[in-house]
Parts: sequence; structure tokens; C-alpha cells
Amino acid sequence: MNTKQSSTYTISDLAKRFDITTRAIRFYESEGLLSPMRDGQKRIYNQKDYTTLKLILRGKRLGWSLAESRDLIQMYNPDSNNQEQYLKVLEKVQDSRERLQQQMHDIEIMLMELDEHEQRVKTAMSR
Repeated sequence: MNTKQSSTYTISDLAKRFDITTRAIRFYESEGLLSPMRDGQKRIYNQKDYTTLKLILRGKRLGWSLAESRDLIQMYNPDSNNQEQYLKVLEKVQDSRERLQQQMHDIEIMLMELDEHEQRVKTAMSR
């Protein structure tokens, strides 16, 4: 489908576009995040569904839970300036950044411990 005039998509269109499975799309639909129209058994997704899926997948890449992404998506109001949503996104970004920085620190410590252990084993082997 995916014509420029209609801005509708089949489940296959979305799966190809976002490189995910149709099963994943049906899961997001079962979670109430996507609401395609139906043409018999065929699902027809609109631009809102496309954008919602894009935001879900972005949130997933950022390490956000589906519930967190849902909350942010549901805050969107096309009739407002969405400042509350933006502030919440900034808060989530900061949380993610802090979590990643902590993970990076933990990895650095683990690498130092591995280096020390490796050196002790090499020293023991050379005796």
C-alpha cells in the first residue's frame, strides 16, 4: 500500500521499513499501542501508527521499557505545546545517560580486574 497520497501501510510495509517481524507489530497492537483499520483480515496502518511504532522502537534502542514508551507517547497532544511531554523525555534521557555511564564505569572496573588477573596468571606461569 504505502502510497504518498494515502499514507497507509500494510503490516508487511511496516515490518520491512523498520526491520522487525510482523509478530512484533501484532504484539504492539495487542498492547493497545497500534490500532490499524481492518479490510477483512488485512490490517491497514495510518501515519499515526507509523509514528507510534517509530517512537516505540526508538525508546527500545534507548533502553526504555515498553511501559515507559507508552507513557511518553500517550502524553502527546497535538493541540498543546507538549512541554510536559518534552520535560518527561528529557528526564528519561538523563536517567538513561546516568545508567549507561554507570555501566561504562562498571565495565572499566571489570576490565582492570581482568588485566590484573591475566598478569598474575602470566607471572605464575613464568616461574
